[in-house]
Amino acid sequence: MTKMDQPKTIHHLLADLKAKKISVTEIVADYLAEIAKQNGELNAFLTIAAEEAKAQAKAADATIAKDPAIFTQKPLFGIPVGHKDLFLTRGLKTTAGSKVLANYIPQYSGTVVKKLENAGAITLGKLNCDAWAHGASGENSDFGPTKNPHNLDYVPGGSSSGSAAAVAADLLPFATGTDTGGSIREPANFCGVVGLKPSYGRVSRYGIVAMASSLDSIGHLTHDVHDAAAVLEITAGKDPFDATTVVLPVPRYTKLLDQPLGKNFKVGIAKEYLEGLTDPDVLASLAVAKEALAELGVELVEISLPHTKYGIAAYYIVQPAEVSSNLARYDSIRYGNTRAGFGDEAKRRIMIGTYTLSAGYYDAYYLKAMKVRTLIRRDFDQAFGQVDAILSPTSPTPAFKLGQNTNDPLSMYLADIYTVTANLAGLPGIALPTGKNKNNLPLGIQFLTAQYTEEKLLNLAYHFEKTLHGK
Repeated sequence: MTKMDQPKTIHHLLADLKAKKISVTEIVADYLAEIAKQNGELNAFLTIAAEEAKAQAKAADATIAKDPAIFTQKPLFGIPVGHKDLFLTRGLKTTAGSKVLANYIPQYSGTVVKKLENAGAITLGKLNCDAWAHGASGENSDFGPTKNPHNLDYVPGGSSSGSAAAVAADLLPFATGTDTGGSIREPANFCGVVGLKPSYGRVSRYGIVAMASSLDSIGHLTHDVHDAAAVLEITAGKDPFDATTVVLPVPRYTKLLDQPLGKNFKVGIAKEYLEGLTDPDVLASLAVAKEALAELGVELVEISLPHTKYGIAAYYIVQPAEVSSNLARYDSIRYGNTRAGFGDEAKRRIMIGTYTLSAGYYDAYYLKAMKVRTLIRRDFDQAFGQVDAILSPTSPTPAFKLGQNTNDPLSMYLADIYTVTANLAGLPGIALPTGKNKNNLPLGIQFLTAQYTEEKLLNLAYHFEKTLHGK
């Protein structure tokens, strides 16, 4: 597949717009042309808002002609975005990747969608995802799997499959996503882009189809760390429509990126993450990351997160329990089609969740899982008393072939082994590319920091990216 060698970042596009080297109309037309060219193979977009985007672009160019200072008021003015199809978009179809909502058109937009629109972003369409966000591969969408732009025989990762594939194929400068157990970080890792999962409560969940309400984090996928920081400046903040959002100031993340890390900056590597890790590509990627950190003068410290081994078990009790509760509303009475439209994975999670919440099993499963969740959070609290950040693999393997794990749900669940604990503990995390393997498939790592310390996470990621890729 042909892709642009140097995809345009948000900050490059903005610089060109301000310098009048390009118009918003041209930017939108270029991206729509790439979508028309590539989406038939990739299946990244489910809905394309071409006419609406062209009209907005024309209006944006007229505004720039009259008011060149518009970029100070609207920091993403004229920049295209695509939304994972869990994000409600007023007047634009939202399916959650499920035939249950095949023809659903929302009457309002989610908070993140509104914030990005208010900042001047132009929605190009809605992006494919595993139905209801249930999946680690992008193969569970009722509208067909998304494919990896680097090799069409491989998965792009899930559940934010269309978001990662669209950014990696340069169909978009950035895209929104949700991360309940790795659903931004894993597809970012498989597709070779930057995937940011903010702390739980840092970004509003209002107007986004819920998967597991105590785990869902709302983030985005970009070409580089600077863009990740710029988007978070807009999306983060308290929202009166989401009681779980926190009352904390939103830093100017982009202004803090090139601050020095400090002489005593420490990055921990949990010994539990390396136990049983055998994939040579993933081990090589970790080695590359360690070299880059050493070049930065960072001290690498071995730490222990002893309850990590219970992470998957706890997650796959808590998450299906919340899934079974959240999907109960889709009864086809107020909107949507009948429950006969639920796919196999949705049914599986509903049954597991309903079972663990049922009388006689609640204490044995759900309550115990919540206690383990507390222990996992405590492990991280203790670790961040010793180190500033934690380095880990994002996935135990690079992207795998389409169909390889579809008949083995347990193998698919184990793909989340390095990502679920951050959601259980509410931590911010970022997936960063480190290179490619001999099959041209991207490799990467993730960093985690303490809750609500996104400025530290992005600062580290920025220096790491600059050291490794010279960006």
